[in-house]
Amino acid sequence: MYLTIRHDTAYRYEATVHYSIQQLRLTPSSGASQTVRRWTIDAPGKLDSTFDAYGNVLHTLVLNKPHSEIHVHVAGEVDTFPLVDGLLRDAVGPVPLEHFTCATRLTEADAAVHELAQSVPTLATPGGLIKLSEEIVQRVKYRPGITEVTSTAAEALALGNGVCQDHAHLMLACCRARGIPARYVSGYIEPGDVPHGASHAWVDVWLEGTGWTSVDVTHAAFASEIYCRLAAARDYEAAAPVRGRRIGGLEEKLNVSVTVSAQLPQ
Repeated sequence: MYLTIRHDTAYRYEATVHYSIQQLRLTPSSGASQTVRRWTIDAPGKLDSTFDAYGNVLHTLVLNKPHSEIHVHVAGEVDTFPLVDGLLRDAVGPVPLEHFTCATRLTEADAAVHELAQSVPTLATPGGLIKLSEEIVQRVKYRPGITEVTSTAAEALALGNGVCQDHAHLMLACCRARGIPARYVSGYIEPGDVPHGASHAWVDVWLEGTGWTSVDVTHAAFASEIYCRLAAARDYEAAAPVRGRRIGGLEEKLNVSVTVSAQLPQ
């Protein structure tokens, strides 16, 4: 599949910002599931490029001059490939598998999460992962505006509502509660008629003897060629497309626009 992606982010501040720093994980890498044809990031300052501990492309934007808004424009083209049962056929990666069995603040399992994790007999097969995804979306309905980026998996389960980020964190929490390595993935999806937007989150689960298996929990399906991966890490906080700090500004208004279109490769 050939995906064309545009992602615009605009911050506007009530008062002058004297200093801001933004970490951007907005650049995909070529790998087992995709090849990047072209990718650009336009920002109001110099972008310092490196890789984070997980191997994700990381840009840092520092603005020392007074400003009242920040605009970041991303555009690119990516070729993506079908995955059989979500199997990536990637190596383990730069981080040991054991790292992805450790709970984080966002994926700590309480009694209710442990019960959910045990509701499926096995998570050692692709079919088991889809079954758990179905359980998660049955118990946590997709409803924007209820949870926040700081909400935990346990909180989303208790509320019974959430978004793709919450579904991903619940899958991570359940897998880790059973000692199975799992990582959070941020990226894009060609939404079609699905009303969940083009900016998306899903998970990779390590199946012994098989490898990383990519699962879209929100849709209870394996990730496929309509997905573009941006970053993978232990949870949202380590894989967020944009994270920043600032001095000044008071209240901020954030406007994000993401469009993804797909066509068969020529």
